Amino acid sequence: MYTQALNASQAEDRVVEDAAKVAAFEKRVAAEEKIEANDWMPAAYRKTLTRQISQHAHSEIVGMLPEGNWLTRAPTLRRKAALLAKVQDECGHGLYLYAAAETLGSSREELVDQMLSGKAKYSSIFNYPTLTWADIGAIGWLVDGAAIMNQIPLCRCSYGPYARAMIRVCKEESFHQRQGYEIMVTLSRGSVEQKAMAQNALDRWWWPCLMMFGPPDQQSSHGDQSTRWKIKRFSNDELRQKFIDATVPQAQYLGLKIPDADLKWNEQTQHWDYGAIDWQEFKDVLSGNGPCNRDRMAARRKAHDDGAWVRDAAVAYAQKQRSRRAAAAQAAE
Repeated sequence: MYTQALNASQAEDRVVEDAAKVAAFEKRVAAEEKIEANDWMPAAYRKTLTRQISQHAHSEIVGMLPEGNWLTRAPTLRRKAALLAKVQDECGHGLYLYAAAETLGSSREELVDQMLSGKAKYSSIFNYPTLTWADIGAIGWLVDGAAIMNQIPLCRCSYGPYARAMIRVCKEESFHQRQGYEIMVTLSRGSVEQKAMAQNALDRWWWPCLMMFGPPDQQSSHGDQSTRWKIKRFSNDELRQKFIDATVPQAQYLGLKIPDADLKWNEQTQHWDYGAIDWQEFKDVLSGNGPCNRDRMAARRKAHDDGAWVRDAAVAYAQKQRSRRAAAAQAAE
């Protein structure tokens, strides 16, 4: 769901590769051919994709928690059913993405363990609390809107399994974004208190959403490499600008004010200029010091431990089935 994964250093990934194989690989990527799981690929390409796809999967799974917090408190049965369906979708996205990451040679158990141990990250946006029902609307409108900006280009990612998984993910995310915006429309057209609640949610989620696109391009450690490999199609700043340009008119329609005193339309560039982002907050949240980091990880670890018996039962059943097939094959001989 999120390109923050592309901002980690890859100095440790530098290995000597066969020059002819690298040249053939680069030629295929430049020609817009899809790289498949059994194709040769540079070690750094494999590692970059594993990191990005697994962190994307982690984000989808952890992303269920802020919204799941409101499943029992949704204001109507219709809202509850829609939110339940959305949370279910996010779980499915995580499963698609773990499966895509496994095609690169890492097991799902290994990837999940990396997240639970804190070695692997998930998107910083899910470390903020959902204080009111309006937050559910803001997440759908802003967070899923930002995710769509990130994810649509991934449908053209050079790695085939990831690109194909993203097609369905993007279709479902578009429904999530519309669901959230519809909640915000309802609140902004409601009572004074409801509109104030919507404005408060926008105030709290705006800046963290801009951080979702990752640090400024000049601070991104290897964006050029990922762009050349066609993993990444647009830079962080380009995606952030596209999101702002699309979202400001939506906020104006709602009658809500973007919490940025420096926001103004630039006639020369035909884009919205915006104020400085607090990148120290971004770093603090990514390093584990956000408002909900500890709560999110505690919840995921508890769920993982509570589900151990299901995994054990599935393994035991699979072993039993293999034993039966082996015995049947031996008897047939």
